[in-house]
Amino acid sequence: MSNLHEFTDANFQAEVLSSDQAVLVDFWAAWCGPCRAIGPTIEELANEYEGTIKVGKLNIDENPQAPGNFKISSIPAVLLLKDGKVVETFVGVQPKRRYEQALRLIAA
Repeated sequence: MSNLHEFTDANFQAEVLSSDQAVLVDFWAAWCGPCRAIGPTIEELANEYEGTIKVGKLNIDENPQAPGNFKISSIPAVLLLKDGKVVETFVGVQPKRRYEQALRLIAA
């Protein structure tokens, strides 16, 4: 079972910006090959950090408001937020260890 959340424009305020946990958001699209390439890594992180950090994906084609608010111009774009504020931004494909480094710091 996956602990991966699905974020949308409708639930972004409640699930991400008002979350009492740090949140990792993967902005992606179905047509984006690099987005599909990091998908399994994002899902692994969701399972590994369950209960500590909320991890989810937001499809930019179906939900244009949140990416616009964060000025997302390239995907994949992964944002790490704490208390509703961006603390780390990753653009393009990153190795899993790069995400883990940031997640360990925010979870500490």
